[in-house]
Amino acid sequence: MTLTVDITKKLGDFSLHMAFRSDARRIGILGPSGCGKSLTLKSIAGIERPDAGQIVVDGRVLFDRTAKVDLKPQQRKVGYMFQNYALFPTMTVAQNIAAGLHTGSEEKAARVDEMIRRFHLTGLASHYPAQLSGGQQQRVALARIMAYQPDLILLDEPFSALDQHLRERLQHELSGMLEGYGGQIVMVSHSRDEIYRFADELLVMDSGQILAQGKTQALFDDPGTAAVARMTGCKNIAGAERLDAHTLRIADWGIDLHLTRTVTEDVTAVGYRAHYFEPVWPGDAAGLGNCLPCKVTGMDELPFERRYYIEAAEPVCWFVQESERKELDERGTPANLRLKEEAILLLHD
Repeated sequence: MTLTVDITKKLGDFSLHMAFRSDARRIGILGPSGCGKSLTLKSIAGIERPDAGQIVVDGRVLFDRTAKVDLKPQQRKVGYMFQNYALFPTMTVAQNIAAGLHTGSEEKAARVDEMIRRFHLTGLASHYPAQLSGGQQQRVALARIMAYQPDLILLDEPFSALDQHLRERLQHELSGMLEGYGGQIVMVSHSRDEIYRFADELLVMDSGQILAQGKTQALFDDPGTAAVARMTGCKNIAGAERLDAHTLRIADWGIDLHLTRTVTEDVTAVGYRAHYFEPVWPGDAAGLGNCLPCKVTGMDELPFERRYYIEAAEPVCWFVQESERKELDERGTPANLRLKEEAILLLHD
């Protein structure tokens, strides 16, 4: 299947311009609150009407302003899961699941029974949403969508209403429940961890437009720009001056980086993820380049991680996993932190 979206929409002072085409099975849209993620989904679902452009799902035109095509939401075969799941509070689980079905009573009952079994809701058919946990409500919302077999499923921040301890478990459960679904799924989130786990292909957006599109792993490995690097969670980003084809001066960190790979002329910044530094103690540094003096100005102790803040004109974050703490406790603070070349992100404007 292929999803094609090329739309513009103006709401007050905000302008959305989304243009992408993807045949990935799981598409993630990552961006901060208010950037237009939900507006994009609502436009695809037919809840909002774009000012211009078109939306096509696997060759089927859902919206085309020029051709005057604008299918009603119930005609689009698109399932939309809202942030709060939007279950009908006065309907039981079974009634909520049946709400989108337009078939004979016997076929409807059989389909509801199938969804109750599939989504592990046995024994809850007569319960009302207020009697369900957050995870159970999510399963009912997804069962209601899957009952009418949509071509496309849209997930709008599906974990935002859940406590942290539930979030990771339900992310895993949701992936399992969607495993047999043959259509495309688009999930929007401001959480890079959720998107990273879920999406085959990633769109990074801000201020109503796409900043980058590509395979999820590839964009995290090479975000390309400082804006996309920040959006994918890079804590350490600094301006860079290209001295030659293999050398960059990072004035804010007070170091020069010497690289074996070629530094192109469009490189204006570097990024380095906080978990990738390699500690270097006195006596270890012989032959090691690309080191940052490790002058600790602060430290946060978290349950499974220790976060150090390193002195620099632009302060540097160094995050240490629990498994690496023992060596630090035994040897003390390292003299330097080495930047491994393969982990240095070369960024442009």
